[in-house]
Amino acid sequence: MEELVIRDADVVDGSGEPSYRADVVVDGGRIVSIVKEAAAAGCQRPRAMRELDAEGLVLSPGFIDMHAHSDLALLRDPDHSAKAAQGVTLEVLGQDGLSYAPVDDRTLAEVRRAISGWNGHGDDVDFDWRSVGEYLDRLDGGIAVNAAYLVPQGTVRALVVGWEDREATPAELDRMRQIVAEGLEQGAVGLSSGLTYTPGMYAKDAELTELCRVVASYGGYYCPHHRSYGAGALEAYAEMVALTREAGCALHLAHATMNFGVNKGRAPELLALLDDALAAGADISLDTYPYTPGSTTLAALLPSWASEGGPEETLRRLADEESAERIRYDLEVAGSDGCHGVPVDWDTIEVSGVGDPALAGHVGRRVDGWDTARRLLLADRLGTTILQHVGHEENVRAIMRHRAHTGGSDGILQGSKPHPRAYGTFPHYLGHYVRELGVLSLEECVAHLTARPAARLRLPDRGRIREGYRADLVLFDPATVAAGSTYDAPRTLPTGIPYVLVDGRFVIEDGRRTDILAGRAVRRTPAP
Repeated sequence: MEELVIRDADVVDGSGEPSYRADVVVDGGRIVSIVKEAAAAGCQRPRAMRELDAEGLVLSPGFIDMHAHSDLALLRDPDHSAKAAQGVTLEVLGQDGLSYAPVDDRTLAEVRRAISGWNGHGDDVDFDWRSVGEYLDRLDGGIAVNAAYLVPQGTVRALVVGWEDREATPAELDRMRQIVAEGLEQGAVGLSSGLTYTPGMYAKDAELTELCRVVASYGGYYCPHHRSYGAGALEAYAEMVALTREAGCALHLAHATMNFGVNKGRAPELLALLDDALAAGADISLDTYPYTPGSTTLAALLPSWASEGGPEETLRRLADEESAERIRYDLEVAGSDGCHGVPVDWDTIEVSGVGDPALAGHVGRRVDGWDTARRLLLADRLGTTILQHVGHEENVRAIMRHRAHTGGSDGILQGSKPHPRAYGTFPHYLGHYVRELGVLSLEECVAHLTARPAARLRLPDRGRIREGYRADLVLFDPATVAAGSTYDAPRTLPTGIPYVLVDGRFVIEDGRRTDILAGRAVRRTPAP
């Protein structure tokens, strides 16, 4: 007898087609049968060891978070309700060009310092890996939800070139190509970049193109945080489209927003650019979070020259009065490349987390100017995270409607007052933008969050409710599903999602997290 039958669910199967009533049978971690309208037809209904009455609930594939920063959180926090409770059953890690594999001892120490604001310093994690394959093996030990991994281009550059602003030598480029290929062979699904973060931003287009050629040869995709989301945003998007077309590589645009005052109302221009490229044969997708503010580290706003040489050199420059004045000028007058070419408006910068508990009084407050920002950066040794209130609601809505759109939280779980998207992205789509505003139909939205990302990841048995597919499933109440997280209470869990299954096992049951660790590393499917 099969393990589980989910009875009388309103199935939204990920295809975008209208929902239907069905009994869905799960066994051995897979969907083994779907019996449509079983009760109405009066036919013999499937039996199982457990029967779950889903009357009034929607059954959908598990949600895929295409942009997650849970690289250490999955290891340190077995509960991981921040994502499991949202119905997320797969996260894509290694984002923005900076993560923890592949590394050597030197690079690992540097990366840990550079992105401590994203993930903490990791003192509570045993870094017993160095390669991509070893990191994925570590995830296979049991995690709350599944995880895929992108080779982080900035980390690769730090490993081979260091943190200097210079072109790679031919030998260094060959070594980077080899490292990227090794990561893909070991199971990574593609390559990420953070082109407003050092050292990845020091790479010229020719270098990135060569790395993307390697990615294309393995059937992976390139996921850039491109060079600007502010002044020059459209040019930065066009640069990535042209670069990947030249390399013959699939492109997935990370958190594809149009932020800052210079881009108010300009989402249609971005979408026209993408539509033209798609019509010409480009392979493009994108992800967004359904909120207007962004979130990053305070140090990320600094001009790139101030970060050359690595985190210790950044701190040295901040402590030097002459260098600090140059940084202030670039931030407040010229427009730092770290702040997307736009002079920083301190009124938009809210502290969301600090590494040093002695600085906790700053959390939730706006940064009132350069002097405060400088003191924080020095005292917190670059570990401060921020919210940047620079988005536009009309742009958010326009982009989420696009045919290439998928969902990504960009959720930074570090800090005492993180962005609410870390805990609320997926129910916020379903509750606010589907039920309350009607920006997307329920069927369209579920397709954006399930089948589309699965297709980008080239996962042949995930993202839809079909016989033979993995039983990564979510049951939610369409009348009540909502994000509980707010800017004032960002760690509040969502409502209306009583059941979540990973590999056919309940990780959320009756609205509560179980102790099951059914997640594993999801490795790249070899190119045909």
